[in-house]
Amino acid sequence: MAGERTVIKGIVLRGVDTKESDKILTVLTPQGKMPVIAKGARGRKSRVTACTQLLAYSELTLSESRGWQYLNEGSTIELFTGVREDIVLLSLASYFAELTEAAAVENGESGGLLSLLLNALYALGTLKKPPALVKAAFELKLMSLAGFEPLADACAYCGAAEPEAPLLDVREGVLRCKRCGNGESGLPLSAGSLAALRRVIYGDARRLYSFTLAAEDLKRLGDAAEAYVHTTLERGFQTLDFYKSLQKLPEGLS
Repeated sequence: MAGERTVIKGIVLRGVDTKESDKILTVLTPQGKMPVIAKGARGRKSRVTACTQLLAYSELTLSESRGWQYLNEGSTIELFTGVREDIVLLSLASYFAELTEAAAVENGESGGLLSLLLNALYALGTLKKPPALVKAAFELKLMSLAGFEPLADACAYCGAAEPEAPLLDVREGVLRCKRCGNGESGLPLSAGSLAALRRVIYGDARRLYSFTLAAEDLKRLGDAAEAYVHTTLERGFQTLDFYKSLQKLPEGLS
């Protein structure tokens, strides 16, 4: 027997086709990520097709049966059209979704993660912020919210507030001077990229993308952020590989 209906707001992180026209969704809500079965979602007459798309943010009416949540009704709130109309932005947004799914947990407070993802998609599609800046800031803030915040206020070894030739040690998750420590897992940071890293980690999430960086500083921040994600989570991401493959195409072909 189906349980009582509940209404939640959430964004689709992943969808898997199953049976003839059903989908199994992974939905991020303020209460954590959850699997949701959307019966008939791929049918031509389905009224829930729109809200079962990847990255669709919707109000969903669910009912529980035998331990599964089933989608009964759905009303889209935001589809992020500006992202969907650009294959490069959509590929980057898909990476954000895959990364968020890897970091989020079921039945755990996830309001911060949800807001972070929604704001990143808005920054890409509506505010037209530089994708490289949004990517680096999103990666670092996501890791921090997920419990993997790197220690970047001072050198973890000598305590210098402004480390000499600073490195982000992605294996230890700390900031250090180049001469401090014994590891070889450090990514070099410039003064500009270090300031940006600290702003992202310790600053107001509502102003996460309200800064600019010189090209070299942004590259160092991006390299450090990506390496930190991969080292900490110990995995790669197919969506990121696809996004990078689009960056290599001649202008006009992506």
